[in-house]
Amino acid sequence: MAEILESVMLICFGLSWPISVAKNIKAHSAKNMSFRFNLLIIVGYIAGITAKLWTHSVNYVLAVYVLNLLIVSVNMAVYFINKQYDWNLVERKAAKAIGTKSVAQREAV
Repeated sequence: MAEILESVMLICFGLSWPISVAKNIKAHSAKNMSFRFNLLIIVGYIAGITAKLWTHSVNYVLAVYVLNLLIVSVNMAVYFINKQYDWNLVERKAAKAIGTKSVAQREAV
């Protein structure tokens, strides 16, 4: 019964991650994303996976931990992609303000 309840908790918690990934991909900005929060969640999932392996409790709950870890890792990758979008936007605005081309614009030529 404990494994079922643990799975329900992980599934309920994990359902928010695909929604977050989709929202962050669509946003093209890392402004509302937290690197530290995602990293903390990843560390928590790794701890859960390690606990399952350490106690030889390898069962379907482990699969839910791994799935959630993968989805949060995708969200972390989206964070870095969006951070690059933000940096490029700042550079383009700064270049426009001083009347020059940004590095991205010069590389496109």
